[in-house]
Amino acid sequence: MNSLRTGQTERNESEKIGGERRTDRRYDLSLNVRWKLIRRRRVLDSGTGITIDVSSGGLLLETDRELPSGLNIELSISWPVLLHNVAPLQLVVAGRVVRTTGQRIGIRMTQHEFRTLSIPAERRGEMAMVPRHGNIATGISSNGKTH
Repeated sequence: MNSLRTGQTERNESEKIGGERRTDRRYDLSLNVRWKLIRRRRVLDSGTGITIDVSSGGLLLETDRELPSGLNIELSISWPVLLHNVAPLQLVVAGRVVRTTGQRIGIRMTQHEFRTLSIPAERRGEMAMVPRHGNIATGISSNGKTH
């Protein structure tokens, strides 16, 4: 029985070699990006671009110019969702340029995190009015109980 499993595993691995080798699901997302090429903690170049697809392990983006392969890169990606429907988010990514084809750049992510962007003073008051648990005006929480 082990020989059957081994044969199946070998066949699956050989199929991956000829076809799609990525294991992370990719999502077609077109999001605005600001990038910085980094070498030895120094910014070599910076610019803008748009994501083509994103996965948990990497992303493909189109930049405003060609970039060299092999360098570290930092990305700030405008995320399409607001935190508490008020605060804009950005996905901050550290990675390495692993492939370039013209202005299309393949990046392997090494680190990523979501950050909030600063909120203009005129919108800060809105944050205080966002109900945390149900409707403050009626005194009814999301589970139907009064408070």
